[in-house]
Amino acid sequence: MASNLKILVVDDYNTMVRIVRKLLKQIGYEDVDEASNGEMALGMIQKTQYGLIISDWNMEPMTGFELLQRVRAAEATAKTPFILVTAESRPDNIIAAQKCGANEYLVKPFTAPVLKEKIEKALAAAAA
Repeated sequence: MASNLKILVVDDYNTMVRIVRKLLKQIGYEDVDEASNGEMALGMIQKTQYGLIISDWNMEPMTGFELLQRVRAAEATAKTPFILVTAESRPDNIIAAQKCGANEYLVKPFTAPVLKEKIEKALAAAAA
């Protein structure tokens, strides 16, 4: 199942994109696109059907949180599994992310097993 899931990784920090891509590869996900900000991601999401979006929270000009809101607002992508990634584990951020429809919330730094677990939970939640 893992290998045919199309994933979009959104982060304005190139090193983080490379790290996430490497972790995804370690757990069997090869079909990965990347975007360097929310606006770029939105354009890609409108053209391509993704099975999962993993987005950083803090980006300019559109944050990952704003991207999540836009993805949830569009009928075509409303159910797309979405994981928000951040360096902060503030409870109010986690609550806001969940209220807005994030399937999972990931705090940096994280390992391949943690990422795998979050992906499995996000996919299961989206399928429910």
